Amino acid sequence: MTGDYDVVREVAVPSGLGVVADLAPVHDGDRPAWLALGEDGTISRWDVATGRHEAVATTTVPDEPDHDPFDGHQLRRHLHASQDGGFAAVVNDYGRFGEVLDLRTGEITLDLENDGGHQETVPFSLAFGQSRGRCVVIHRTEWNRLDVSDARTGSLLTDRSVPELPERGPLPEHYLDYFHGALYVSPDGKRILDDGWVWHPIGFPSVWNLDHWIEDNVWESEDGPSRVTVCDRAYYWNHAMTWIDSVRIAVEGLGDDDEDMLPGARIFDTTRTAEHRMAVELLAFEGPVGPFFSDGTRLFSSGESGLSIWDPDQGELLGTVPGISPTHHHAGARQFLELAEGVVRLWSA
Repeated sequence: MTGDYDVVREVAVPSGLGVVADLAPVHDGDRPAWLALGEDGTISRWDVATGRHEAVATTTVPDEPDHDPFDGHQLRRHLHASQDGGFAAVVNDYGRFGEVLDLRTGEITLDLENDGGHQETVPFSLAFGQSRGRCVVIHRTEWNRLDVSDARTGSLLTDRSVPELPERGPLPEHYLDYFHGALYVSPDGKRILDDGWVWHPIGFPSVWNLDHWIEDNVWESEDGPSRVTVCDRAYYWNHAMTWIDSVRIAVEGLGDDDEDMLPGARIFDTTRTAEHRMAVELLAFEGPVGPFFSDGTRLFSSGESGLSIWDPDQGELLGTVPGISPTHHHAGARQFLELAEGVVRLWSA
């Protein structure tokens, strides 16, 4: 049974926020709220329901005027937020620089640089997580290296040293030939999904255990026992993917090569592996396109014609929401939001 859901509201962006470059969901006590990044660098806490907003910090991430776009991906500012809204990060997607800010003080706690290395091919790898009650930030420090730092102090938690790559002979232990991409933390906070790629260009999303990485094995992100490859697709990355729950993920695209890719979704169980430590594929079905979101049960896809709702167990279309193509999702508030010029369109599941 499918149906349409047409309760889409349009809310004007308060003039005090200026032109909004990006948004990030947070929890503000018992109320859901959003952080808004203005084009002038101001970060504000915004209650969309009431219109109230207040500036909490200002970013000073530098521009990168020499950026050379790859595959049409223009450099853009991306706002990330810790779940409790205590910290934010602003990064240049498809660029090199970013920073982490403590929103209680407005101070920068960590300057970020991913050290180049085909940075124009991927969003800036960054995600917030939790470890032993503290907020941590996972971030790309080299093309083939991620690190974890304490968000409050900036202290490095995954200190390790990889020998230089020899001109010939065997590769050093733990060497990883992998370009890290966009990062997605599982709903339970225990695992991380990396939309990276390998040369000769093949999209190669992978998953590993975040707790093991921080607490037990600093090499977990390179070759740890929990690291699992999801799938491989020639010339195909930077496309939609999301955690359905803390076990299953959905990735966009049916096919093995960019040239013959069809619209659709593939569902994988990342706790079970088959040959070559590849995640077990549970289902593939046609239809979903655009950014993917999930509420823990359903898959949502945001295409040009609107929002579509899918059953990831059966591949069945459950309903559509015309009039909104969400760019952001607040899982706690069950809000889907489309950022447009001067307004946001809002739908609640």
